[in-house]
Amino acid sequence: MQPYFMPYIGYFQLINAVDKFVIYDNIQFTRKGWIQRNRMLQNGKGEYFGLSLKKDSDYLNVIDRMLSDTADEELVKLKRKIEGNYRKSPCFTEVFPLIEKILDNPERNLYKFIYQSILLIKQRLGIDTEIIISSELKIDHSLKSQDKVLAICRELNCTNYINPIGGVDLYNRDEFMNRGIDLNFLKSKNIEYTQLGSEFVPWLSIIDILMFNSKEKVQNFLKSFTLL
Repeated sequence: MQPYFMPYIGYFQLINAVDKFVIYDNIQFTRKGWIQRNRMLQNGKGEYFGLSLKKDSDYLNVIDRMLSDTADEELVKLKRKIEGNYRKSPCFTEVFPLIEKILDNPERNLYKFIYQSILLIKQRLGIDTEIIISSELKIDHSLKSQDKVLAICRELNCTNYINPIGGVDLYNRDEFMNRGIDLNFLKSKNIEYTQLGSEFVPWLSIIDILMFNSKEKVQNFLKSFTLL
């Protein structure tokens, strides 16, 4: 998977569901995805937040991108924004120190900053899955898409590859089966809980779930999915 900043619960469901989770550092950065942004609750609606980056080539890998020169000030503003939006949530006192630790990270490499945040949230949720960095694997890193995934599976002696449901059109089940690999897709069940507004806003950043639910309840949410 690509490294995502404060991703939604499905990302951590996937990490929790597998024995080994491979995170890409040497994959091309794209602004259209969720690498450096997500959504949180603000005035009863989903509001985007994210990390600003230095201007650079759109063809660089995630590991080659850096946070902007004004990152220090912007991360302080983001911290205050999260505090303002979630101060009245039931788990704020317990969770906000984790958010502060994530945002106070002095690392300015985009990949390393996000990677550390994933590890901290993973630890908070009690997930013990092994995390593997893609560039450290001995494969042909010029491969793309399904071919690269298959190479990673072969290198790790994988017998079952699980991808989020969004990738169902990206991979060919027969190609995996021909290599002795079962292919499954993880689909999160509808998860709903009490927020501050009257109408529930689904699929926000993991921040939202952490702020409104106990650690034990979030751990139960990690199991709320089906494999197709």
